[in-house]
Amino acid sequence: MAESDNIVVETAEKIFADLADPQTINNDKKNSWQAPLWQALSEAGLPLSWVPDDLGGSGASLADGFALLNAAGRFAVAVPLAETMLAGWLLAQAKIASPEGEMTIVPASPKDRITLDADGALSGRARGVPFAKAAKHFAVLAHGKDGASIALIDAAKARIEAGLNVGYDHSDTVTLDKVQPVAIKPAPNGFEQTHLMLMGGVARSLQIAGALESMLDISVRYSNERVAFEKKISKFQAVQHNLARLAGESAAALAAATSAADAIANARSFNDEIYLEAASAKIRCAEAAEKGGGIAHQVHGAIGFTMEHILHRYSLRALAWRDDFGSESYWAVELGKLVANRGADELWPLVASR
Repeated sequence: MAESDNIVVETAEKIFADLADPQTINNDKKNSWQAPLWQALSEAGLPLSWVPDDLGGSGASLADGFALLNAAGRFAVAVPLAETMLAGWLLAQAKIASPEGEMTIVPASPKDRITLDADGALSGRARGVPFAKAAKHFAVLAHGKDGASIALIDAAKARIEAGLNVGYDHSDTVTLDKVQPVAIKPAPNGFEQTHLMLMGGVARSLQIAGALESMLDISVRYSNERVAFEKKISKFQAVQHNLARLAGESAAALAAATSAADAIANARSFNDEIYLEAASAKIRCAEAAEKGGGIAHQVHGAIGFTMEHILHRYSLRALAWRDDFGSESYWAVELGKLVANRGADELWPLVASR
């Protein structure tokens, strides 16, 4: 997902390297790095990559945006880049222009629901909304008597209960009590909350895959530097075995995430193939986050658990991303229902064709 000829990724990686160095961020207790990083990303048009030019965005392709998210995962970027990209994409489905500044999407869980009242007001409660505290606007998918609608609301009009995920990033509860939107339009025919969750799930899968790539690089580098019993620990068979397992988890996550991203980028609409790809990617990447993170910390030993070391920036965020837009257990159950209802013989050709 990070081809050298992709100018979007090249631009993002340069910004991340200059302003989001993990060790520098880890030592910055005042979070003074966040504003310069967001400004640079905004000036490059990256947060609104998936928003067409005529709606205030950059007009990048879905494939370029997915590659950008994978790069963000490799740096464990702790700003609402993915959330703003997803919000802009959602608003664009209803031809609503995206405002400047940080955004996030509501709801961020398949089990939460926002309702559209007869007077056009929005009501409901959404848990685990990433970076809601930092957002200036929310892109909302709401349901009314006439079907689904997409709305833009001022975050200041919502009640936000602050929370943190295991990666120490904001994962907040948003309550809307008859909030009048800035703009609202009907969602496209057939657009469902499941589609939004699948899109978010693929975004998180790509970020997890990127984080695992960095965890592998960090672990290999450390094993070649750390000396025990007068030789590098990379020479020990047990460590080599662990690194091979970590490489396998990283490769599996990247393959699943990129396959799902390619399916969405090349499809005209959400269908069973995308459902299979996206749900499977979220399940496999979530499993890899747990297994890979554990292996990386085992290679590092005690030092990997200290707050001074950068490994936790990747491992904890990868674990936190598992739960956003539906956990692996949720998607495993839903995927099982789909197979049971449609039959493996009917669904297998969709997978085999890829």
